[in-house]
Amino acid sequence: MFDELELDPSLINAIAQMGYKTPTSIQSQAIPAILAGKDVMASAPTGTGKTAAFVLSALQHLLDFPRRSPGFARILIMTPTRELAYQIHEQTLAFAQFNHFKIGVITGGINYGSHREILEKNNDILISTPGRLMDYMDNEEFHAEDVEILVIDEADRMLDMGFVKEMRRITSEARNRKQSLLFSATLEGRTLENFATDLLTDPARIEAESSLKERGKINQWMHVADSDAHKFELLANIVQSEECLKAIVFVRTREKVQHIAGKLQALEVRSCWLEGEMPQDKRNKAVMRLRSGQVKVLVATDVAARGLDIDDITHVINYDMPRTADTYVHRIGRTGRAGKKGTAISLVEAHDTGMVKKVENYTEQVLRRRVIKGLKAEHKEAKVPAKKRKPEVKLTKKQIKGKAKKQRKKLERRAEAKKASTNSQSS
Repeated sequence: MFDELELDPSLINAIAQMGYKTPTSIQSQAIPAILAGKDVMASAPTGTGKTAAFVLSALQHLLDFPRRSPGFARILIMTPTRELAYQIHEQTLAFAQFNHFKIGVITGGINYGSHREILEKNNDILISTPGRLMDYMDNEEFHAEDVEILVIDEADRMLDMGFVKEMRRITSEARNRKQSLLFSATLEGRTLENFATDLLTDPARIEAESSLKERGKINQWMHVADSDAHKFELLANIVQSEECLKAIVFVRTREKVQHIAGKLQALEVRSCWLEGEMPQDKRNKAVMRLRSGQVKVLVATDVAARGLDIDDITHVINYDMPRTADTYVHRIGRTGRAGKKGTAISLVEAHDTGMVKKVENYTEQVLRRRVIKGLKAEHKEAKVPAKKRKPEVKLTKKQIKGKAKKQRKKLERRAEAKKASTNSQSS
């Protein structure tokens, strides 16, 4: 139960109002570690409550240690995408509904200077993306020396997107912090490990597996497509089926987003689209239309692979396969959330077979091959070409002796050089 985590009654009340009854695995492990003052490096599958783990801990910190003097944000939460920033802001407001904290969000996509009210007033919690925050820091409009807890959510994605320099600058500016927290669905890679080593001090490493209750079952399969036209026929059949109530369709490029959404609208499938270059108000409107049920399908680039928290997505469709296997995991994590069932379908052309193999290796799960009646591919699934082994080169006895002779001479020259250096130092 949440009351066993030593949270303030106002937070327990807010949790109850939001309909949560028992903490998830990541919350049960992370909240006590954070409240004990430890740095934390935590990972857990998508949809298992990572946001609540660090937000509730941050709010408890503010309640335990009230502000004594005016200043900038005491809690700084960094996210890679605008959608994720607004999602965290929304949840933070809900958890803090019985308190009077000042909670702000700063992202790009909004005219520079529009956040002045957030920056000029005492701010308790600030949620931000790196780019826009750096603009305010460069112009001396935000200072991070008041930050007591620095939270980096989706840390691996932050670094993958090229924000290494920005994050090092921000962590350097927030040098007075008491704690640093790294959260993500996946925590792997040398860049992340190096960054975590520099940032964290004796961290509690938490890798929480979701319980059966938390883990939504995601049925995954693929359809082989002969061409882009055939692929769209498959897509249309899936989204027009009775089982598909609310879907996200992932494509690779911004140009294809509007093209696919337009073709679906021509079939009278209620749809909208989302991509990174859209103004923030239009991005928010697209997400709200899907969330409220005004549209059935959201066509999106990978900007939506993280940060979209809509509990009733029934289908995720990979119209284009992602560029990396971990992105596949984040994409399909938009469905099967909060213990619900979901479906993830990939539409695979011949050039995608290599990525299918990588996804299967990464997830340790074979994507089942399925066929839609009347839309079976004419061509068989392409085979992943086997890696050619370099033929072994057999050396003749003469070549072996020659190599050994060269190695001996090399060692002799090194020994002579070392001896000469020693004699020189002695004299």
